[in-house]
Amino acid sequence: MQVLGDLVAQARDRDGVLFRSPERAAPYSYSDFATNAWKGGNLLRHYGVRHGTRVAVVVGPKEPTDEDRPGYLRDAPDALLAFLAAALDGAVVDMDPPNAVDATALVAPAAWLDRYTQGPGTKGLAYGGPVDDPTIAQFERELWSENPLQPPGEVAPDDAVLAADRTYTHGELMAESGRVVADYDIDAETTVALRAPMTTAGAVVVGLLAPMRTGATVVFGGNETADIAVADRDAPEETVVRPDDATPS
Repeated sequence: MQVLGDLVAQARDRDGVLFRSPERAAPYSYSDFATNAWKGGNLLRHYGVRHGTRVAVVVGPKEPTDEDRPGYLRDAPDALLAFLAAALDGAVVDMDPPNAVDATALVAPAAWLDRYTQGPGTKGLAYGGPVDDPTIAQFERELWSENPLQPPGEVAPDDAVLAADRTYTHGELMAESGRVVADYDIDAETTVALRAPMTTAGAVVVGLLAPMRTGATVVFGGNETADIAVADRDAPEETVVRPDDATPS
């Protein structure tokens, strides 16, 4: 596996649960998530997302409260779905966008969209809601009816995919995720808790890509103690991986 799309394609045929949260009515299976990532890639293409374009993704819950902060998941992995969908199209994704967004698309919780000034060519897509602005697309609703096939186009390992402290390529993220799997013995029985903001390369590697390589389950939004945590502070897990320790060099 050399690019993020390889993980999605493998997940399409994988059994088991990828995401689990006490705030979600049912676990999110690998197969469903992969199919929706393909749908998301096709949806974003309708709005101009192509190889080399920029996509801004704001990580958060569907219905943020005053206590919620951007970067943290609580009830649903929509932001991670949008990240992979854009990656399938060859886009470069910023998971911690500035307030002034200059990108082809901005995907964010509906309640937080007004925090961001969109450029004249930026298409806003909201998850959660409701969405009152007719110029904003409703991410989940449009995803529902989209084509469930792998998006067209070729993506190479040296193509850029994540803009963080620097720009990371598909190959760099995939290689680091393989190292994390080996170093921390992650397998299909492992649970990984998200306790850090999913805005850095290291958090994405440990909290999404490494679990997807092996069929592990990612947990968030509750008090469940997992086998491993990606965390930037104290955590109840015996094994804690700091995002800086899983950032490609």
